[in-house]
Amino acid sequence: MNYIVFDLEWNQCPFGKDRENPRLPFEIIEIGAVKLDEGKKVLGEFHRLIHPMVYKRIHFRTKEILGMSMKMLESGDFFYDAIKDFLEWCGEDYRFCSWGSMDLTELQRNMKYYGLLDLIKGPIRYYDVQKLFSLEYEDGKSRRSLEYGIDYLNIEKTRDFHHALTDAYYTADILARIDEDMMRMNDSIDCYQNPQSREEEIHVISESYEKYISREFESKEDAMKEREISASRCFLCGKNVRKKIRWFSINSKSYYCVAYCGKHGYLKGKIRMKKAEDGKFYVVKTIKLAGEDEAVEIREKRDILKRKRSQKKKEAKQRLTIDNL
Repeated sequence: MNYIVFDLEWNQCPFGKDRENPRLPFEIIEIGAVKLDEGKKVLGEFHRLIHPMVYKRIHFRTKEILGMSMKMLESGDFFYDAIKDFLEWCGEDYRFCSWGSMDLTELQRNMKYYGLLDLIKGPIRYYDVQKLFSLEYEDGKSRRSLEYGIDYLNIEKTRDFHHALTDAYYTADILARIDEDMMRMNDSIDCYQNPQSREEEIHVISESYEKYISREFESKEDAMKEREISASRCFLCGKNVRKKIRWFSINSKSYYCVAYCGKHGYLKGKIRMKKAEDGKFYVVKTIKLAGEDEAVEIREKRDILKRKRSQKKKEAKQRLTIDNL
């Protein structure tokens, strides 16, 4: 299997958000990619400038960062042709790699706009090199810029950043320094093309976590009623485990719980509620091993939330009493 390390540059509506095309807020104007073999040795490169069809003027920030003019882009290929060439160049057996998660999502959004999404099947498993860098060298939570990663690893900067092919090469340089075992245990899944049925739902179990991506539901409430979503089990032994802290939400998008397995200890659960493009909801649920300190931290988070909600109810009741006087 080869690694396709790619980077995209895009333009946006130069006249403000209220005049943008909602189907294509970011129009790809450059594709750059590097192909690596399983040993992370460079096999080849791909580069295309894209002729814009939606936004015919360059947004001032795009021009400032990328240094591109519309005249340069008008000589580029049409996206329809460029993406076909790109996927043909990728080959049959490959895994996408990118710095962060946005590029893969926007690639699919642009393909959908041109009616080409059937050329690439999702959900797509890929390597988020930004996340892997954080896991390998920092706390696993920070998300740094590509230039920060290059400086951190003392990689020589021979080209300017914010050009698709250059950034692809820099990303490949960092990927080559990531531990192979850690990398394979921490791949990512892009859900722009999210599961549509129970049969398409995704269950991934590794040595360190379990991930479940659900089909769509009409509402968040319907999703949380689904047994597979609300249940907690140990991904190492497969046994259902008792919750120490039941699922609670802090912002209507993220839910947390803590459970305990007699054999493997504490488990922390997180549910991220995602909104699909059709307005329905699907869930990305992860279960990981946790230390006692992490369990305490989640309990404190829940207790703080309870106190805040209790205070709000108390204040609302007081206001109602005053209004009725």
